[in-house]
Amino acid sequence: MAVLGGAIGLLTTGSLARAQGIEVTKEMILNDPAAPTGGNPNGDVTIVNFTDYNCPYCKQVAPILARVIEEDGHIRHVYKDWPVIRPTSIDGARLALAAHHQGKYEAAHAALMGIPGSGIAADQMRSALGDAGIDLARLDSDLSARSGEIEDLIKRNMAQGDALGLTGTPSFLIGPFRLSVLDYDGFKQVIADARASQKDKNG
Repeated sequence: MAVLGGAIGLLTTGSLARAQGIEVTKEMILNDPAAPTGGNPNGDVTIVNFTDYNCPYCKQVAPILARVIEEDGHIRHVYKDWPVIRPTSIDGARLALAAHHQGKYEAAHAALMGIPGSGIAADQMRSALGDAGIDLARLDSDLSARSGEIEDLIKRNMAQGDALGLTGTPSFLIGPFRLSVLDYDGFKQVIADARASQKDKNG
């Protein structure tokens, strides 16, 4: 488990870095208004999830994390589409973020994570989204009308991952900790450690 010592220190004081010409701050990582969120919006622990729809480890972890968040009830989940594995990863990120504009990001995320393997083609992704109840006509409309917003969000996510020194997906920020693949018990332990860290910080 990596502790974000220097990175968190810089984040706390304001700007972490400039990556790809984009200023990266703690506020934008945790509270980008365009970033999809799930769980409890008032949760006492925030999990920031950098993910790629072509990542087999992300697919392994996704249902475990969803279970932990549902059972806990006090976790805020921030999704960061970080398409770094294959060229079609950018297709998945765009599709999921377009679905966010019809209020169905989490349904889209679960559907895309449910496609087995890596190197998933865009038509497979669209088929999975349609099966999950995503309005594909609306999706295409939002992909066109909101393309600038979607591309800007992906660029911010990429810059944040670069500034944090992330090396692959999945990558999670949980309180002061940075982690990768976890099992159920691992998530529970790190969440407990994050709460304890916050309690110590607040005295």
